[in-house]
Amino acid sequence: MGLSPSDLNEFRELLRQRAEELMAGAEHTRGDMHEEGALFADPVDRAMLESGRSFELRLRDRERKLIRKIREAIDRIDHGEYGLCESCGEPIERERLLARPVTTLCIECKEEQERLEKMQF
Repeated sequence: MGLSPSDLNEFRELLRQRAEELMAGAEHTRGDMHEEGALFADPVDRAMLESGRSFELRLRDRERKLIRKIREAIDRIDHGEYGLCESCGEPIERERLLARPVTTLCIECKEEQERLEKMQF
């Protein structure tokens, strides 16, 4: 059984809110990096600043990818494809969607995908 219209609206709102949170975090990071223009005479202080920036940029890159997945999930809601496994076409369990609203695979297909990936290594 698929998701009801109220379920779809709930997921759309959940996804929209999460995207807004991520974009606000990206704006905050951008502002912080512009403010951190201080020069450090101590190479250790400078290295720590650069290390922190590098970590922050990697984190924001992951969040940027998640925002893209969120937009794709909202697009699937708009096109009536949300909550259906892209591999087998069966409905994805509501609990799985609540845990990972951007998922495109049911738990069985995801486990199979992971099993096949492990066999490649």
